[in-house]
Amino acid sequence: MIERIWSGKSPLYLLLLPLSWLYGLVSGAIRLCYRLGIKKSWRAPVPVVVVGNLTAGGNGKTPVVIWLVEQLQQHGIRVGVVSRGYGGKAEQYPLLLDASTTTSQAGDEPVLIYLRTGAAVAVAPRRSEAVQMLVEKAQPQLIITDDGLQHYALARDKEIVVVDGVRRFGNGWWLPAGPMRERTGRLASVDAVITNGGEAQSGEISMTLQPDEAVNLLTGERRPVHTLENVVAMAGIGHPPRFFATLQQCGLTPIRTVSLADHQTLSESDVEKLVQPGQALLMTEKDAVKCRVFSAGHDNWWFLPVDAHLAQPQADALLQSLLALVR
Repeated sequence: MIERIWSGKSPLYLLLLPLSWLYGLVSGAIRLCYRLGIKKSWRAPVPVVVVGNLTAGGNGKTPVVIWLVEQLQQHGIRVGVVSRGYGGKAEQYPLLLDASTTTSQAGDEPVLIYLRTGAAVAVAPRRSEAVQMLVEKAQPQLIITDDGLQHYALARDKEIVVVDGVRRFGNGWWLPAGPMRERTGRLASVDAVITNGGEAQSGEISMTLQPDEAVNLLTGERRPVHTLENVVAMAGIGHPPRFFATLQQCGLTPIRTVSLADHQTLSESDVEKLVQPGQALLMTEKDAVKCRVFSAGHDNWWFLPVDAHLAQPQADALLQSLLALVR
C-alpha cells in the first residue's frame, strides 16, 4: 500500500499531506538554522564525504559506499566509514567494528561494509563521535558516511546522492505522504548524483548493480546463480523487488519469494521456516551478514553478492575529486 501511495497511484496521499507539510517545515527549518550559523556543524580534521539520498527506502547507497572505499583503497588511501547503525543496539557508543561485531550491535549495513572492504568502520547516533573514534584509532585520510545527507550536525566536504533510477522520487511529496526527505531542488547543491538502474538524466552518473556467483553461507562454495534448484528467494532490503528482478535476469525463477522489512531482525527459527527439505534459500548479502551467526548446519543457505558498476568517464572524475581532497 505504501508503495502505491508514494508512487502516486493511490489518492490516499492527500490525507497525509498535512503531516507532510509539517515534516517539510521542520526539516527545512533545521537546515536553515545550520546555513545561517544558528546551529553549528562539527568539522572533522580529515575530509568527510556523505553518501545519502533524498528518499526513504533502499536506493543502493551501501554498494556505492563499498565501491568508493575499494576504489580509494586501490589508490593507497586509508578510508574510514561512519554509520548511524540502524537496526543495531550497542552497549555503548561509539562502536568500532571488529571481526566479532554482530548486526544486533552495529546494524547490518556497517557489518556488511566492514566484511567486504576491511576498512575501519564506526557507528554512533552522533556521527561526530564515530568520526572522532576513527580519527583516534585508525588515522584515516578520508571518511565516508553511509547515509546522513540530512545530518547537518556533521560538516562535509562532498555530498553524493544515490537515486533509484526506476522509482525516482515517486509523487514528490515529503514523508509520510510521499517518499521525500528533502525535495528534488536539493540536488542542485550536491556534488554528484548517482542513478541506480533505470535511465540516468543529464548530469547524473549511471550505475548498475551486477551480481556475482551465489555463495554458500556455510561452506563458502560458489556457483552460478542459475544452477541452483528449488530456490526460495528472501530479501530484507529497502526494495525487495529489485533483488527478485536480478534473479530473473540471472536466469533463475524462484519457486517462492519472501519480502522482509529493511533492517528486520532475523532469528534462526524464522529463517528455517522459509524452506522445506530439498529446497535452497537464496538471500541478499545484507541478509547473509545477519544469518551468518546461526548458519551452522544449514548447507542449503546461499547469498548473492552484487557490485556497483559506475559509468565512465564520470566515475573516474568523481574518484579524482575525492583523491584531490586527500592531496
